Amino acid sequence: MSNIDQIITTEIYVGGESRPASDKAVYDIFNPARPTELVGHAAAATEKDVDDAVRSAHGAFPAWAAIGLRERAQMLREVADKLGSDEEDIKYRSRLFTREHGKIARETLMEMTRLADRFRQAADYGDRMAVDEEIKGPPFDTIVTRQPRGVAALIVPWNWPLSILGAKLPQALVTGNTVVVKISEFSALAPALTLHKIAAMFPPGVVNVLTGDGVQIGDPLTGHPLVSNVNFTGSVRVGRLVMKSAAENITPVTLELGGNDAALVLADAELNDEAFNKMYWGAFGSSGQICMAMKRLYVHESRYDEVVDGVTTACERAVVGDGLLPETTMGPVNNSRQFKVVTDMIAEARAKGADVKECGQVPDEALYNGGGYFQKPALVYDADPGLSIVKDEQFGPALPIMKFRTEDEAIVLANDSEYGLCSSIWTPDAERAVRLARRIEAGYTYLNGHGPMAQDGRGPFGGFKLSGVGRNMGYDGVLAFAEPHSISGPAGFLL
Repeated sequence: MSNIDQIITTEIYVGGESRPASDKAVYDIFNPARPTELVGHAAAATEKDVDDAVRSAHGAFPAWAAIGLRERAQMLREVADKLGSDEEDIKYRSRLFTREHGKIARETLMEMTRLADRFRQAADYGDRMAVDEEIKGPPFDTIVTRQPRGVAALIVPWNWPLSILGAKLPQALVTGNTVVVKISEFSALAPALTLHKIAAMFPPGVVNVLTGDGVQIGDPLTGHPLVSNVNFTGSVRVGRLVMKSAAENITPVTLELGGNDAALVLADAELNDEAFNKMYWGAFGSSGQICMAMKRLYVHESRYDEVVDGVTTACERAVVGDGLLPETTMGPVNNSRQFKVVTDMIAEARAKGADVKECGQVPDEALYNGGGYFQKPALVYDADPGLSIVKDEQFGPALPIMKFRTEDEAIVLANDSEYGLCSSIWTPDAERAVRLARRIEAGYTYLNGHGPMAQDGRGPFGGFKLSGVGRNMGYDGVLAFAEPHSISGPAGFLL
């Protein structure tokens, strides 16, 4: 092991200081490519640590909220500049994150640098919010202003923790909230180091950071009486628990709970290598572990064989292995639990007679078969709608491909899900695309693309049905952290 890969221990961050958990406990994090390789130890926060963090944020709130919106926005821009100023540190945290998470190096670098961009975007929204809305009389003059709620509990998952945090943290801060961030226990080391750097740039107590088991500290955080807002990204199962816990104190919640995104390839779709490459990355980027990934591909029957050939060819180019190697395009699944979910779905499809093809290249067979959580891109052709890989979110490198005959049938199939996060429509006809998009039960529809590389971060992001409540990103994502405050007087008195 090189010096750069030495085993590290990360701490929590409370009240302006980095410190161990109150009982000094830590837990181990292993490399998903080599599950016996210890990468580091993360502090296992206790219920007392949760209370300390929330009270620290609560104590820092009045002074932070009293700072003007434009001044806070400028502070966010300065943080963004500092985040991108130390290339060696970015390289170190990126390598560490690949080792603890499995994500390929290119995606990890994106993870480490995107956060600064989202701080800048939120700063611009802060400037916008600084201008009150004015409603002139008669009968009244009214000013609508926005006030921070207080302590925001921000809970992020393991798949893209810093990118997802970029849809919560700067938005909460620019509106004047103080925060307690809970990082997923499955990828805590590099995110903790990054958040400690950020927290140190703000007054003590404004940003507090916890790591540890969500089962132990989740309810104490989301149900804490001093928490004024909960923003959670994760599974439906945990989202229900978060909502139930927050309800005890009537605490507002924003929940982004994943999806089972449908893509509709219409009869007139422009199909070429570029389109198939977009479909591949839309489905298999980050080993398919993206909430807005393409998870069901529906193709007009006249183009089905063409799409199957094109997507299969794109999948065959995948290089599966250690995410640190530059030639690798797909790393392992992050953890054993999710690995079992995906491989069980593939096994069920095979057992029920489906045509399943595992694609891609494996340069290191010993590593691939050595116990790591590796799964080559798996395609299920003409999948039966009753298969779990169609009905449920696989959140891994597997994709069912199915046919449809008419637009109406395609819409029915797309909406035949408990989820409603994202979707995509593939056609050169913009009017047709928008008309169909309006019929899809989803919070975001991509046109001729799918997933993170097709998404405009200025638009609100969230879903229908079990995909969640509320929105992150865009100006709506900033407004979610503020309460409207209307101030009225007789016409001519205020305005």
